[in-house]
Amino acid sequence: MKTKAWIEAMRLRTLPVSVAGVIAAVGFNITDGTFRAVPAAICLIFAVLCQIASNFANEYFDYRAGRDKAGREGPRRGVTEGDISPRSMLRATFAVLCLAAFAGLTLTYWGGAWLIFVGIAVALGALAYSAGPYPLSTHCLGEAGVLVFFGLVPVNFTYYVQALHWSAPVFLASVSIGLMGANVLIVNNYRDREDDTVVGKHTLATTLPSGSMPLLYIADSLVAVLLMAPSWLKLGAAWRTVPVLYLIVSCLIVLAMNRREGHRLTPLLGMTSVAMSVYALTFTIAACLN
Repeated sequence: MKTKAWIEAMRLRTLPVSVAGVIAAVGFNITDGTFRAVPAAICLIFAVLCQIASNFANEYFDYRAGRDKAGREGPRRGVTEGDISPRSMLRATFAVLCLAAFAGLTLTYWGGAWLIFVGIAVALGALAYSAGPYPLSTHCLGEAGVLVFFGLVPVNFTYYVQALHWSAPVFLASVSIGLMGANVLIVNNYRDREDDTVVGKHTLATTLPSGSMPLLYIADSLVAVLLMAPSWLKLGAAWRTVPVLYLIVSCLIVLAMNRREGHRLTPLLGMTSVAMSVYALTFTIAACLN
């Protein structure tokens, strides 16, 4: 039971969010002829570890603050349900952060010692989502946090440690991936809005009219596709259907959001994260074949 609880705490269905940013950046590195396999792989490890640490921290700090309750609509929370002790979860959070820090330190070999400050900011961001005097998740800033730490940071810095320079198309792609990642949180918070309202947790889903969340989801998807449209156009006509297919999937997910409530929304969360990772992976495959 404890093994299952720890796996659930990792929230595997959302991990493609952290993977997508690194993969998208690699696509640009391949296009520019600056791809380096080792730092790219380390960026991927760093991103996944940071997301797992953030998920663990969310379980612990939401439990401590009373923002979780037993029998909630979302996936079972190990600490709240008594499957994992709070002390074990706190230790696991910092253990995974330490592993991420070690991986991040190795990137200074390629990108320079100043990346240490970026790593510190990412570590603080992983905790700030749920902890600290102003948790992002309880002040309607969760989606903004995802945009920064799952879009801007991984895409731009994965590209940088390989190319050692910045790129305007990569920056636009980082916003695009960040918006797609924010959609995962939109579905998550839309599902949990009733539970969050009861415990006083302020998210966009509890603050805005309920019908606005599906609209925000489709708006994010449309803007994300438009931002990367110039990059897709350079890859040839055969690949231009991919953004269209992504929008079709997004529309289907939004239609399902309007028809479902509670735990029935959970599969849409996984579908959203998989859709963005497939989008990023296809972009990189196209870059390899172009």
